[in-house]
Amino acid sequence: MKIIIFLFAILLPFCASAGSYEDMEEAMIHGDAAAAIALLQRGVDVNTVDRQGNTLLTQAVRRDVPELVEYLIQHRARLNVRNKNGETALSIAAYTGKLSYVQQFVNAGAEINLYGWPPLTYAAFNGHGDIVDYLLKHGALIDAVTENGSTALLFAARFGHIDVIKVLLSNHADPTITNENGETALDWAVKTGNTEIADLLRAAEATRVTAATVEPS
Repeated sequence: MKIIIFLFAILLPFCASAGSYEDMEEAMIHGDAAAAIALLQRGVDVNTVDRQGNTLLTQAVRRDVPELVEYLIQHRARLNVRNKNGETALSIAAYTGKLSYVQQFVNAGAEINLYGWPPLTYAAFNGHGDIVDYLLKHGALIDAVTENGSTALLFAARFGHIDVIKVLLSNHADPTITNENGETALDWAVKTGNTEIADLLRAAEATRVTAATVEPS
């Protein structure tokens, strides 16, 4: 009997933890901020991750639960944890076009210039010019490349996001950068039939070449 009681005393915290994890999963699935915050107040770790490595913060962004995002930031949830795809909460906010979350994360100290796919690239990929502009104003490296050598400009050209192209070019993005296949943003614009973007990129390339050939006085 004593052994049973002893084992019960040891296993009880683990059972409670497992139950709390399942409850948190349920709260996140339904975007229930009140339930999630109640569980956190009862001791669930603010840095809990799901099976894909998504933190509660990342999940709250995906589910668009602003009360929970704010609570997690206030309680010092780690901002730069990456999931199995290498994404942080800021990356997901940039991709989904949630400027308010992007601002909160940057103000809280989230890393902007991540290796791999930086948040700027996510924003450009999905056409969020306001977020591209905000990230650039807060130190994002405009010509940062992904693992295959693609820049934000290349992705914006590929997917026809002309507003993003204009923001990037006005901030002096380099249109001559090539990816691992030797393709520039102009090449992608031409391939996808984005003629207006192609014209902008040709003009930007010409301006860059002219500037490089002018000798200093």
